[in-house]
Amino acid sequence: MFCPAADIPENFERGNLVAWCIVPFDAKKRGPEERAKMVKELGLRRVAYDWRKEHIPTFEEEILAYKKHGLEMFSFWGGHEEAFALFEKHDIRPQVWKTLRDGKGETQEEKVKSAADAMEPLAKRTGELGCELGLYNHGGWGGKPENLVAVCEELRSRGHEHVGIVYNFHHAHGHFPHKKQSIGHFGYWENQFAEMMPFLLCLNLNGMASETEPKENKILPIGAGAEEKRLIEAVIRMGYEGPVGILDHRNETDSAETLRENLEGLRKLLSWKAGE
Repeated sequence: MFCPAADIPENFERGNLVAWCIVPFDAKKRGPEERAKMVKELGLRRVAYDWRKEHIPTFEEEILAYKKHGLEMFSFWGGHEEAFALFEKHDIRPQVWKTLRDGKGETQEEKVKSAADAMEPLAKRTGELGCELGLYNHGGWGGKPENLVAVCEELRSRGHEHVGIVYNFHHAHGHFPHKKQSIGHFGYWENQFAEMMPFLLCLNLNGMASETEPKENKILPIGAGAEEKRLIEAVIRMGYEGPVGILDHRNETDSAETLRENLEGLRKLLSWKAGE
């Protein structure tokens, strides 16, 4: 075990972790009050709020439930003007997470510019609200670390200093070296992560399957995969101190049970119990 309990970074402690993908992915289909109670009972205090069209009428109820139970709406998926009005009404400033789409053009410069152009209206709107904007990796060109960094730098060069990156293990299987690959390959991933670190607004963890497992096996509890231990070890060793998220993202499971699995897996992985 690579990290004695006394050395667990503050951002990996339970009360600082962010619960992600627990709204449309919850098999129990909890409402705002039930969800807030569930999160609090698990000892979590922060929620990254993902939603679908049917959740729009309960945006305010969700905000009020979190306030009632002492939770933070840490981030909000995608953006919506009704939600933005509620942020101002209730004086909250969650991060806004938005998938970075593929850039268009022949050259890298053209692709970066077009991707930044497409994101700039939301960058301006979130800036007006006082909310950070996280460029979210979701596969393709827009999901690669070097492109996330390049577009983030481009937007910041235009005056949008509140723009950063949200990096998800579960959308980055192709970025990670596997154990049978060379140490140099792993070092390359570390270099990519180091380049993202100054911009990272949140790092969402996931159990990571080995390359011999089925490709569809992309969502695993932390500790159930073959690869995440050394990735998390590297993240800690490299000094990442920003927010860390755990997720459900499984339609067939109760979000409480999936979050509990991840919490237990992370505890074991990090030796949270003295003497383990």
